[in-house]
Amino acid sequence: MRWIKRLGGGVLLLIALAAVAVAVYVWRSLPQLSGSLQAAGLQQAVQIKRDASDVTHIFAQTDTDAAFALGYTHAQERSWQLETNRRVMHGLLSEVFGAATLETDQLMRSLGIIRAAQKQFDALPTDAKAILEAYTKGINSFHANSSQALPPEFHVLGIKPAAWQPADSMGWSLMMALDLGGNWGVEFARLSAAQKVPTAQLWQLFPAYPGEQPASKVDFSKLYADLGIFRDTIKTGALRADPTPPTAQFDIKNVIKNPFLTAPVDLAALSRDVGNIEGKGSNNWVVAGSHSTSGKPLLANDPHLGLGAPAIWYFTRMQSKASGMDVIGASLPGLPFIVLGRTAQVAWGFTNTGPDVQDLYIERINPANPAQYQTPEGWKDFETRTESIPVKGSPTVSYTYRATRHGPVVSDAQSQYAETIDQKKYAIALRWSALDADNRTTIAGWSSQKAKTVAELFKAYEDYHSPMQNVVAADSAGVIAYKAIGKFPIRKPDNDIRGIAPAPGWDAKYDWAGYVPYAQTPSDDGKKGWISTANQRIHAPDFPHFMGQDWATPERFDRIEALLSASPKHDMASMQRIHADTLSTPTKRLLPILQKTASNHPLAAAAQEQLKGFDGDMKAASAAPLIFAAWADEVARGIVTPKLGEEKFKRLYGKRHFRGVVDQVMLGSDPAVSAYWCAPQSCADVSSAALARALDKIQATQGADVKAWNWGAAHVARSIHRPFGNVAPLAKYFDVTVPTGGDPWTVNVGQYWLNEKSPYQNRHAASLRHVFDLADLEKSGFMYQTGQSGLVWSRRYRDMSEGWAAVQYRPLQLAPATFASELVLNPK
Repeated sequence: MRWIKRLGGGVLLLIALAAVAVAVYVWRSLPQLSGSLQAAGLQQAVQIKRDASDVTHIFAQTDTDAAFALGYTHAQERSWQLETNRRVMHGLLSEVFGAATLETDQLMRSLGIIRAAQKQFDALPTDAKAILEAYTKGINSFHANSSQALPPEFHVLGIKPAAWQPADSMGWSLMMALDLGGNWGVEFARLSAAQKVPTAQLWQLFPAYPGEQPASKVDFSKLYADLGIFRDTIKTGALRADPTPPTAQFDIKNVIKNPFLTAPVDLAALSRDVGNIEGKGSNNWVVAGSHSTSGKPLLANDPHLGLGAPAIWYFTRMQSKASGMDVIGASLPGLPFIVLGRTAQVAWGFTNTGPDVQDLYIERINPANPAQYQTPEGWKDFETRTESIPVKGSPTVSYTYRATRHGPVVSDAQSQYAETIDQKKYAIALRWSALDADNRTTIAGWSSQKAKTVAELFKAYEDYHSPMQNVVAADSAGVIAYKAIGKFPIRKPDNDIRGIAPAPGWDAKYDWAGYVPYAQTPSDDGKKGWISTANQRIHAPDFPHFMGQDWATPERFDRIEALLSASPKHDMASMQRIHADTLSTPTKRLLPILQKTASNHPLAAAAQEQLKGFDGDMKAASAAPLIFAAWADEVARGIVTPKLGEEKFKRLYGKRHFRGVVDQVMLGSDPAVSAYWCAPQSCADVSSAALARALDKIQATQGADVKAWNWGAAHVARSIHRPFGNVAPLAKYFDVTVPTGGDPWTVNVGQYWLNEKSPYQNRHAASLRHVFDLADLEKSGFMYQTGQSGLVWSRRYRDMSEGWAAVQYRPLQLAPATFASELVLNPK
């Protein structure tokens, strides 16, 4: 028995030692926030302080040292995020995650994100390069010299952070433009659907902006059929590549050597999602002093982005004694400046403008020489380059990338093209403004940091290129204004397709004819007393330039306008109420159809009882929003799937809800439209069947007690960690979740992706909220959905989530009463 006791004691000792080792590692991985550190590459000492709101304050003597310190801080707090971002834009995910991410890697390399970024960096003036180089040195200095242990993601995956380059910062700006540029995906969706439905029904499926006629009169279904662009059948086909790609199935065992962690998932979501999220957007508004209780302007903003853990933002203050720069707000790890925020005199906020800056071109391949494509001048060779992609667990894969006079051939990189078009006859190329060598967005970003007036801010943004943004601004002198910053193309008068759908690339009339000058982009001087934007059509009907037609529908904008006009005077509390608003006007519009839907389902009567008195307010604690959302989903499936076919519907639906066609069909304003989509059933029968399916689905997840059903439980905001959010045993630790209300059309937005396993989870929402009172900018507030730290076991990893869900704010101050910590960063 003595040996058993000794063995037991040995085991306990080993467990204790392991626990101590883990505790030591956890402690060593936390950033040093107080005391002093040395950093190679820094010119003069910098103070880095954290206030009670956990905002990082950087006090530097020079602009370059401020940029260096921001890079150092981003690496200190978000090193895994930086490494992930770098791998995405370089097309190096598969080196770590295997073949599941191969399509994403291929897309990034096909687009040439880093190649374009390097050209843009090379074209910058010396002073702009110096800022990017200083920021880069800050990141790399931390990784080279810090004793802080790497976050667990590096250890689990067996990698180390690679050196950051200035072009990586330029590349991350391009990735933001890619995330916010959706027309490319809509164009291809129109082409794909045109294979199955006539052009009239195509415009019902992808409607023109409310109140407008379709921007193009071209019969797309006939055009594409006459060209013979489609494959004969729709079935998965191999990408056009030199070798056969490895099987794209991700198994965490290939990455983590632990037999209990198995989770086959598809990590190629970035490639699939480009341009396929319906209603991407944000809200911002600014109120003049004439409509505020203080007599000075108020400004609010909430940019809507995909929710991730850690968050995309990092709140920082940057001060440079030499230049007088003093700015505070939201930075993006990867970029050396504050994107959204304020100085001591001026505040600003962004929403995505959403102009059509991406056009797809159908390139006809020479049947006698597949290395050539047709141009207005005749056959021309594709530009080609071959690159190798390392793939974990498989041989290195080589791809030959093609480009035309319009840009990269994206049909070589995404499987959806191979499944739709005849690639022996045609290729699809992308013209995208953001890839232009004269993209100087980073210069504009840095110049904005020193603005003291609205006029100076908009002067700084003259260099801004992509992605085009709606900027509302206000200054302490009481000026408010709006300006669309960035570039959008001029299309020729005889361009009858107008960028709405893929155009024949051999016809020069579809080529762009330059860009609209900055002085001519939409603007507003605020004479009405306020200005608001929510990704709606931003210009008047008589605006002389065509910007596109795929705007977000105006429900959020209309609701903000209604709330602003409802009160003669506003204050910070009313700004908060608007941010929190969850009334869904599209729900109100369709609700009577659901309420009169007959059903023999056992739960139908109880469900209809919950719908009594429901006014379209998508409150988290209510059952009615869940019943409505599930029914609307099933109606869309019921009317669209039979027309597109199961496979094509799966490709196009999910992050696109087809609510426009559901409205047209179920409200019955045009009986012919309703008859086409509901056939061979009546629309009443379609609604009844949809309700039965919806009730079955809800019962399967929330039980048979309808009164206990809860929208917030289904509509949990999920900030997903990459990649461990895809691994069930790890996701509960690395993901950040909190119940929320709202839907894709409410001011307090909550986009859900209906093609996901948990279809109503809130995946795309207010990535931050901030409010500014120009009467006293020290009363400004902010909040976002996770926390400042990127370390999963830090108390600062998720400490903002509950406040974010409750639409609360933390103070955003240049002069906080106290600082919680102080670190001195010294030159080495």
